[in-house]
Amino acid sequence: MSYSPPIIYTWTDEAPALATHAFLPVIRAFAGAAGVPVETRNISLAGRVLAVFSDLLDNGQELSDDLSELGRLVETPDANIIKLPNISASIPQLKACIAELQAKGIPLPEYPEEPRDSVEIGIKARYDQVKGSAVNPVLRQGNSDRRAPKSVRAFARANPPRMSPWPNDSSTHVSTMSSGDFRSNEKSITLLEPTEVRIEHVTKDSRFTVLKEAILLESGEVLDASYLSKSALLAFLEGQVQDAKVKDVLFSLHMKATMMKVSDPIIFGHCVRVYFADVFLKYGKLLDDLGVDPNNGFGDLLNKIEGLTQEQRSVVEADIQAAYEEGPDIAMVDSDRGITNLHVPSDIIIDASMPPMIRDSGRLWNAAGELQDCKAVIPDSSYAGIYDAVVRDCQLHGQFDPSTMGSVPNVGLMAQKAEEYGSHDKTFEIPEDGTVRIVTAGGDTLLEHDVCQGDIWRACRTKEEPVQDWVKLALQRARATGAPAVFWLDRDRAHDNELIRKVEVYLEEHETDGLEIHILAPVDAMKFSLERIRRGDDTISVTGNVLRDYLTDLFPILEIGTSARMLSIVPLLNGGGLFETGAGGSAPKHVQQFEKEGHLRWDSLGEYMALAASLQHLGEKFDNNSAQVLGDALDAATAAYLDNSRSPSRKVREIDNRGSTFYLTLYWAQALAEQDADLELAERFTPVADALLEKEALILSELNETQGPPQDLGGYYMPDEEIAEAAMCPSDTFNTILDGV
Repeated sequence: MSYSPPIIYTWTDEAPALATHAFLPVIRAFAGAAGVPVETRNISLAGRVLAVFSDLLDNGQELSDDLSELGRLVETPDANIIKLPNISASIPQLKACIAELQAKGIPLPEYPEEPRDSVEIGIKARYDQVKGSAVNPVLRQGNSDRRAPKSVRAFARANPPRMSPWPNDSSTHVSTMSSGDFRSNEKSITLLEPTEVRIEHVTKDSRFTVLKEAILLESGEVLDASYLSKSALLAFLEGQVQDAKVKDVLFSLHMKATMMKVSDPIIFGHCVRVYFADVFLKYGKLLDDLGVDPNNGFGDLLNKIEGLTQEQRSVVEADIQAAYEEGPDIAMVDSDRGITNLHVPSDIIIDASMPPMIRDSGRLWNAAGELQDCKAVIPDSSYAGIYDAVVRDCQLHGQFDPSTMGSVPNVGLMAQKAEEYGSHDKTFEIPEDGTVRIVTAGGDTLLEHDVCQGDIWRACRTKEEPVQDWVKLALQRARATGAPAVFWLDRDRAHDNELIRKVEVYLEEHETDGLEIHILAPVDAMKFSLERIRRGDDTISVTGNVLRDYLTDLFPILEIGTSARMLSIVPLLNGGGLFETGAGGSAPKHVQQFEKEGHLRWDSLGEYMALAASLQHLGEKFDNNSAQVLGDALDAATAAYLDNSRSPSRKVREIDNRGSTFYLTLYWAQALAEQDADLELAERFTPVADALLEKEALILSELNETQGPPQDLGGYYMPDEEIAEAAMCPSDTFNTILDGV
C-alpha cells in the first residue's frame, strides 16, 4: 500500500460541526481501507478562543493552537486539509462565545472594547486574533479554484432551483458613493526592493503617532493606501435614507463585516446612527452610559436597554417605533422575529444577501413578511457596480434560467493575505485631523493622505508570488476547459492598475496560443459574463481577493441554487492541497431548527465533494491507487446522491443530514464494490454495500425516530461532544456496519 500523508479534517462550528459527527465515522472507515490516515484539528471559534488563552486555563480545559499548526502545515508539500465553514466572528458573536465558555467554568476574561490599561490591551489583542475571517488568511497559502462539478451542474439543469421572474416595473436599484470612498481615494505603488516601513499619523500641530511599525515589504510587492471620508459617508447615508422613503422601497445595507472586520463595522455603526438619528440625539448620554456600540448593530442597543426600568424602556421604545414610522421600511433578516437589516453586522454578508435578492426578482422581505423592491446600499464603490450591472441586466432581459444558463467558475487571488485581507492590522479610525503616511525606515514618504477625525484609513499589500501563481492557475483552467478567462481588473483603479502591469508581464511567460484571455474592468467583465451566461456559455472569472469573496455566492446561487454545492480547491503554493466546503451563512438557522425539533437540514454535499478531491489529490501526488479509486467512487456516489434526491428535507421526521449521510455511504460502498481498478477494495466493500442496502429501512427508521423532540446540545459554540455524537449517530445498526468495514 502506497504512502499517504493524513487527511486533516477540521472541526468548525454550528451545523457543519454537527454534520461532522455524522460523517467522520464514515470517512475514517472508508479512508482507513485505503491506508489513508484521518486526523482532526479544532479551528472553531471556541477552539480558537481557548487556544489564545491556554495559559489561563486549568488542566483539561486548554486546547492546542490547531490553527497555528495548520498554518505551518499548509506551507509543506504534504498538506492535505479539508476546511469546513467556521464562524467569522463579529464582536457580538465573540462575546456570546466568551459568555458560554465562562458559564462552563472556564476562567476567560471579558472582552474589553475600550482597554483601560496594558493588561486589557493585551487581552483585547488576544481576542482580536480570532475575530472576523481570522482562519482564512492563515490557511489559504494558495489561490482559489472554485467551480460547480459536472454532476451538480447536470442536476441543477434537470432540477432548476427556484427563480422568480422580474417585473417590468421593478424599482430595485443599487446605490453607492460617487466620491470620498476607498476607491476614489486609493493610491498604490509597487516596491522595487525590500523595504521596511511604518505607518504614522501626524496631527495639524505636528504631533506624531506611530500606528504600525516595522512592516517588512518584499521586492515586487504592491502596496496600497486609501481612506473613506466620514463626512462623505454620512452625507451619502442620509441621502439614501431619504431617497428610500421617497421611492417607497426597502432600505437595505449590504457589506461584509466578517471580512472587512475593522472598516465595515464602523461603516455599519454610522448607518445605524443615521437611520435612528433622532433616537441617538435624544438619548445619546443614556446610551453611552449603557455602553451601547452601534458598530455592533442596532441589536446592541435593544439588548442594552433591557437593563432599564420598564418605564424608561417604554419611553425609548416608543421613540424607536417613531423612527421606524418616520424612516423608510428596512429590509428584514427575520420578519417573524423583527430582526432588521441593521440589527447585526454579520447578518448582512453581501455575497449571501444580494444573490437571494436577485433570485427573488429584486425584492427582499419587509416587516410584514412580504417581498418588496429595495434600495441596495453598498457604500464603497469599489465593487458595487457589479451588482448594479446584474440588477440592470435582469430588469432589461428578465430572470436567469438555471436549466440553460452558463457557469462562471472562479480563479481567485487570495494567497498570503492578498489584497484587502491583509488590511485588518493596518486599518485605523482616525482620532484627529491630520495626515496619515507610510514612511520608510530612511524617512522617505511612499504614500500619504490628508484625513479628518473619524475617517477610516487603511493600507493593503499584495505579494508577487501569489499573483504569479494566480495567472498560472487561470491559464491552466482556461486550457482545461476551453472557456475564456477574464481578469476583473480596472485600469482606472490604482491597485488594479498595478496588478494589470504584473499580469501582462506574467502572461508573456506562458504559452497562450488558442486561449481567450481578457482584462476587463469589473463592470465590463460582469456584462461580458452575463451575456455569455444567457447564451449558455461558461466564462472563467479571474478576480482579486475581495472581489473573489464578493462573488462567492452570486453565481452559485443563480446557477445551482446554493454555494454549498461548489467545489472549492486551493492548490497550495508549496504543493499541498486545501479543500474547502460550501459557505456557512445558513448554518445558524440549521442549528436553531435542530435544537427546536431534532432535524438537521444542513446538506453535506460540499464535504462529500471536498473529500473526493482530497483523495484524488493523494492518489495522484503520492501514486496511491487505492486513494484514487476511493475518490473516484465518491464522485460516483455524489452523482447518485443527487440523481436520487437524497438531500436533507426541510421538514421534521423526513430525511435530514444523518439520512443523507447514510445514503451517501450506501452509494459509496456500492461504487467501490462495482469498480475493477482495485479488486481488494471491491471485495472489502461488497458485503458492506449489501448490508447497508439490506438494512436501509431499519437504519432510516432509527434515524428518523430521533426527530421531533427538542435537542439540548450542551452549548452552541462548544457543544458537549458526547451529546452531539450521540445525537448525530443514533442508528446502532448503521454504526455497527461502519465498525465492521
